[in-house]
Amino acid sequence: MILVVLLGILLGSYALLTTLARFPRFVWLEPGLRGRVSLALLLAFTGLGHFVKTDAMAAMLPAWVPLRVPLIHATGVLELAGAGGLLVPGLSRAAGWCIIAFLVAVFPANVYAALHRVEMGGHESGPIYLAVRGPFQALLAWWAWWFAVRVPEDRDRFAGPAPPA
Repeated sequence: MILVVLLGILLGSYALLTTLARFPRFVWLEPGLRGRVSLALLLAFTGLGHFVKTDAMAAMLPAWVPLRVPLIHATGVLELAGAGGLLVPGLSRAAGWCIIAFLVAVFPANVYAALHRVEMGGHESGPIYLAVRGPFQALLAWWAWWFAVRVPEDRDRFAGPAPPA
């Protein structure tokens, strides 16, 4: 299931960056940046999917929605822009808010796709899929808020003090 892959990208990359940060020879990244990098990787993956699986994603929208393919491309661009914005210190907070708004805005397409059992990313499982998709989208929104929107003292620093040698 695609959600397992996405969860693996998010948590796996965060775990890997956290593990590497324990070794003095690797670049030390503060936890906030590790979280933003992990979410950026996930968004880059899903954003590129809008250009690879365009027709399947367009099927997730009701037939009455005009310009479905350009809309899928536009949302892919938005995901890629959000990924990039998370990595720019001066933009990361705004990018976090935009990602949260984006997740809320696209959720109705997931509801439609599940109710109509669109064969894309697990939606074919029907309404039960929403029991997994809803909490996953909430996790992503929380992740964006925790690592990009909230403002701890050192949120926008790329590196903290070097770990002991």
